[in-house]
Amino acid sequence: MESYRHHIKWLWKTSAGFRMSIMAVGLVSVISVAVSMFHVWVSKHLVDIATGSAEGRLAPYIILMAACALTQILFYVVISHLETKTDVSIRNSVRYSYFIKIMESRWAGKEALHTGDMLNRLEGDVARVADTLARTMPALLATAVQLAAALLFLGYLDWRLAAVVVVIMPIALLLSRSYIKRMRRLTGEIRSTDSRIQTHIQENIQHRTLISSMENTGHAIDSLGEFQDDLKQQTINRNNYNLFSRSIIQLGFSAGYITAFAWGVSGIASHAITFGTMTAFLQLVGQVQRPISKIARQIPTLIHTITSIDRLGELDLPQEEKGEPVRLAGQLGVRFSDVDFRYPDGTVNVIEGFSYDFKPGTMTAVVGETGIGKSTLIRLMLALLLPDKGKVEYYNDEETVSASPMTRCNIVYVPQGNTLISGTIRENLLVGKSDATEDEMREALHTAVADFVHDLPEGLDTLCGERGAGLSEGQAQRIAIARGLLRPGGVLLLDEPSSALDAQTESLLVERIRARLGRRTLILVTHNPRTASLCTGTVRMS
Repeated sequence: MESYRHHIKWLWKTSAGFRMSIMAVGLVSVISVAVSMFHVWVSKHLVDIATGSAEGRLAPYIILMAACALTQILFYVVISHLETKTDVSIRNSVRYSYFIKIMESRWAGKEALHTGDMLNRLEGDVARVADTLARTMPALLATAVQLAAALLFLGYLDWRLAAVVVVIMPIALLLSRSYIKRMRRLTGEIRSTDSRIQTHIQENIQHRTLISSMENTGHAIDSLGEFQDDLKQQTINRNNYNLFSRSIIQLGFSAGYITAFAWGVSGIASHAITFGTMTAFLQLVGQVQRPISKIARQIPTLIHTITSIDRLGELDLPQEEKGEPVRLAGQLGVRFSDVDFRYPDGTVNVIEGFSYDFKPGTMTAVVGETGIGKSTLIRLMLALLLPDKGKVEYYNDEETVSASPMTRCNIVYVPQGNTLISGTIRENLLVGKSDATEDEMREALHTAVADFVHDLPEGLDTLCGERGAGLSEGQAQRIAIARGLLRPGGVLLLDEPSSALDAQTESLLVERIRARLGRRTLILVTHNPRTASLCTGTVRMS
């Protein structure tokens, strides 16, 4: 029960800002139920007048029935419109909020979830929650009102029949803990396998060139087939269990309808009731059964929603420290003082007792073999990671501050490899500085030895595919460097900036960066001795 209370609280919190829309859907749905009850009353009197059991004119009741039908159609259109509008609004809001949480989460050395799994949750699970709030909850309210109204009306006509109908309906089965528990387990298995499929597809499409070169395409295809076979079997198992449960429920429905029909025939034979009353009885039995049937169909939906809430809850990742950016003026230095760092799942320190002062205005190379801790050093400078011991500080002539997410504004960071995003070259450059002028972009491209951009048919408006598709690795790398150079900041941090460049281009790149460096401090991380020799100082990690 405590678990379900948590889920209810989560839905209530998530619905903030949309409760009026949800209530509007529920209200219109309830009014629609009232119209359906009125339709039963009208049909009873119409049949009684037609069979001579009651006096009156047929025309007014026929008009009322037509009005009920038209009103129901109108309500259907209104409800559908409100549901769609509310669903899309909630979906956008929830997806937006979790996207922010992911983007602003604290990095702990590795991602908590795979990208494909995150995408699956941001799409499938968010859609499920939105559908529940916009459609299922108002529908359950209307269903409850319909059930209560139908039972009251039925009881008004004959309380004994109402009692029989209630008793014979297997409501206890619908609410059984065993049913809900098993459906939750089966649904969780399906959602987990679905995420594995999306992750597999994303990874293999993203790395299809590598997979093809290693002649591993067949294995990738076969693995997807196995995952999909698992998903198929899990879905069938859940469906079979659900069908079995609902079949038992349907038996109860049939028994209830047969009982009402037999009672009506008996009443007509003994002249105890009219044809109109029997018509009303049969309609009301249907109005009792339909809500219960709806509830039965909604239970799997609610279980899906519970699973989705649990999966979205795993995206509530620890958040980075927030605050106003701390900008330091003038020339900046970066000082490491006896720094130790070990990843949470590690057994030894990646960095131990490291001390070094990257003095203002210097040009320093950080060298070392792969896996020695160069990337970790970068993450400590960026405050993506915090030291277990010691301090990482930024300083100028007047003040010293500890490295934090708020000091990140002082760093121009260019990561290694191809980091371009889908879009034009111009759009990629504007990521570095959103208001950069044409001259600024031209200068940055020149410094990064990327003048080739101006010779392209579309120039700055040349489209780049995913991860710079359409450009060579070296071209994409130089554009990424130009993008970083546009960003203001007193410390320029380059991670393997020339890994895809030839010696001549590399020398020209470093020469131009040094010429443009001005008062900036340059830290160049590399494992290439040739690149390190172009700097004025070297830090060797071991």
